[in-house]
Amino acid sequence: MTSPATATPTKPQKTLTHPNIKDGWFRETTAMWPGQAMSLEVDEILHVEQSMYQDVLVFKSKTYGNVLVLDGVIQVTERDEMAYQEMIAHVPLNAHPNPKKVLVVGGGDGGVLREVVKHPGVESVTLCEIDEAVPRVSKMFLPALAAGFDHPKVNVHIGDGFEFLKDKEAEYDVIITDSSDPVGPAESLFQDSFFALLHKALTPNGIICSQGECIWLHLDLIKRVLETTRQIFKTSSYAYISIPTYPCGTIGFILSSKEEGKDFATPVRKVSQEEEANLYKYYNAELHHAVFQVPTFVRKAVEPAKQE
Repeated sequence: MTSPATATPTKPQKTLTHPNIKDGWFRETTAMWPGQAMSLEVDEILHVEQSMYQDVLVFKSKTYGNVLVLDGVIQVTERDEMAYQEMIAHVPLNAHPNPKKVLVVGGGDGGVLREVVKHPGVESVTLCEIDEAVPRVSKMFLPALAAGFDHPKVNVHIGDGFEFLKDKEAEYDVIITDSSDPVGPAESLFQDSFFALLHKALTPNGIICSQGECIWLHLDLIKRVLETTRQIFKTSSYAYISIPTYPCGTIGFILSSKEEGKDFATPVRKVSQEEEANLYKYYNAELHHAVFQVPTFVRKAVEPAKQE
């Protein structure tokens, strides 16, 4: 038995720190939503890293489970992630009559993959994520989201989504752009040229669904993107959901299709209520319709201008 006097001393673990965490609280502030902040109480800092593209932080919060933060902005928390992941995936997928081939741009935490593979008719889903750190870290600290990476229908490409799409033509039935805000590595995913690439990559009745920012903060940006997509696609619409850890507690989606007059708000494929309860924590057919019902001030900005 080794005596205390001769035991090999253990190297003390380094205490992780991060500039956004002070006095036990994470504080999210950014120029994208000036004059306000989001705070979560921190139980433990789990991971801090500067990847090739962005600052990566994971912490265990007191009330929202593990939290992934990129460049100081909350991307996902274990408590409310299902609201975003389920809606950005199942609204476009259930608005399509028979989606077989799906592309996810961004979404490196794996949550959208997890939802897409719930559709038995989907034959393959490709994830294109620019930053290898996001899947790697998510597999370590967000296993419930990252489970989708292990599905046999899933293919992962680490690289720029813009570059990945350049040689794709009429290839995907549904494309989901699960991007962060339009700064840093996600900036190109909000440009006109990117939506043109999405259009080219879609099959004739294909649907895209893109992260659409917050109605309370980014209405001008939402309006601009809708004007762009309506010049490129036959139909574009806006929907939004409630999610507590995103700015102002809401996030939107912009859906576009090559199909004239496409009704995104009505699911064309449904499951039984029992199956719905087993498959989803947030999504249901009634909510699918409801998320397209927007406040009056938003309606004035997002509805297409009437032709004289």
